[in-house]
Amino acid sequence: MPELPEVERGRKLAETVGRGRVITRVRCASDAIVYDGVNPGRVRRALTGARVMAVHRRGKHLWFELDSPPHPLFHFGMTGAFRTPDEVPARLASSPRQRDGRWPPRFAKIRLSFDDGGELAMTNSRRLGRIRLRDDPIGEPPISLLGFDPLLDPPSPGGFAVLLRERAPRIKSLLMDQAFAAGVGNWIADEVLYQAGIDPRRRARSLSSEEARRLRAKLVSVVRRAVRVDADKSRFPRTWLFHRRWGRGSDARTVKGEPIEFLTIGGRTTAWVPSAQR
Repeated sequence: MPELPEVERGRKLAETVGRGRVITRVRCASDAIVYDGVNPGRVRRALTGARVMAVHRRGKHLWFELDSPPHPLFHFGMTGAFRTPDEVPARLASSPRQRDGRWPPRFAKIRLSFDDGGELAMTNSRRLGRIRLRDDPIGEPPISLLGFDPLLDPPSPGGFAVLLRERAPRIKSLLMDQAFAAGVGNWIADEVLYQAGIDPRRRARSLSSEEARRLRAKLVSVVRRAVRVDADKSRFPRTWLFHRRWGRGSDARTVKGEPIEFLTIGGRTTAWVPSAQR
């Protein structure tokens, strides 16, 4: 599933293509699942002729700020992405293979054309993404229900420690709770806990102030590093657990040779290194 760095990559791509430009044509797939609570025809009418003032993101959600409401809100789900005709293919963290360059792309749920000739499409092969309209995206669900964004507004070290002391769930589950940390998914949570040296099974409130400080620092640094390289996994540091955490292999090892073990927490496969995480 696309996590914060990949969605931020999508935001930047959409901003490059659309910011300051007028949407001249909107093509909507007939999909009552992806178009959540809104008819595709209404989306087409709301966006056609509107100017994109900015493109925003919080957690795994994106929205266009238009010159007048309603504003389109996008969630990629498991397999969604923004695409452009001239996009440079990248090995994204959640993609098992590099995208092909066909245009229009397969599984496009919406295609936008702009007054300068540019185009943008949102693809969603498994139909778990969502397209919505909101008059006030920040003040309405789902955005209003999200927790802090590790890139935009991480809490202070002290504030983060207080947040942990108030919560009983296992720390891996808490990190993936979007009402706690918006944009953190499975691989980010595993990476952060590995780098911080914290057992994913521990209860959040059991962490010491020093452990909370270390966890918060690694959360911010991992997200910032992944965003800086546009979520291109080939550019992640070779020491990251990310490169060795897939497949649940019985002989999986970190680059340091540490054995990687796998368990299930909160219904999700968790990769961790018992010799390094306490």
